Amino acid sequence: MQFEKSSLSYLKKLKNNNNRDWFAEHKPTFIKAQNNAKQLYAEIRNNLEEHDEIEKFKLFRIYRDVRFSKDKTPYKHHFAGSFSRLGKQLRGGYYLRIRPGESFLAGGFWEPNKEDLLRIRKEIEVDATEFREILEDKNFQHYFGNSFKGDELKTAPRGFDKEHPDVDLLRKKGFIAVRNFTDEEVLSPSFSSEVDSSYKALRPFFNLFSDILTTNLNGEIII
Repeated sequence: MQFEKSSLSYLKKLKNNNNRDWFAEHKPTFIKAQNNAKQLYAEIRNNLEEHDEIEKFKLFRIYRDVRFSKDKTPYKHHFAGSFSRLGKQLRGGYYLRIRPGESFLAGGFWEPNKEDLLRIRKEIEVDATEFREILEDKNFQHYFGNSFKGDELKTAPRGFDKEHPDVDLLRKKGFIAVRNFTDEEVLSPSFSSEVDSSYKALRPFFNLFSDILTTNLNGEIII
């Protein structure tokens, strides 16, 4: 399944005509582009389920929630979807956004709850070797570079040594791997397979975090 040039073109036009009258006038074009996106995301989910366990998929609505935003434009000018891995057993998830000039995929742990974040930090505090091995892996670097993305603190979190050799990891508030795509890559017939190859490269990352979040520091199963 290929993401069509007409679908990307629609998103570009929506960005420049982000109002209800224009949207209503071009509703058939939106529906066609949305169906194209749904088919693409369905194929990506099918590919994912060949090598991972996906509990839930969500294609986000085009409509923006403007109640608490200064930006009152009513529509997103992108398609985005998330794939959640199997609950307490696996944790984490995948994400893909298609926006002209700003498309990307991501995987990992965006905003882990405080208990999970503390557990991850405790693991880093004791031994960050496996975290470093993931970041130094050539396959991981090929798709995602050599760092985890996500918000971080300016210094070590409370209760952790500011001079810890892995303080750069301790400061993280989330652990995300990100790969950006050009419009040309998005429109390529091989796009869905490139997305899947990227997701496959996350497996050592997910395996480590799944193991950490389902055990205590003694390695005992807690679920």
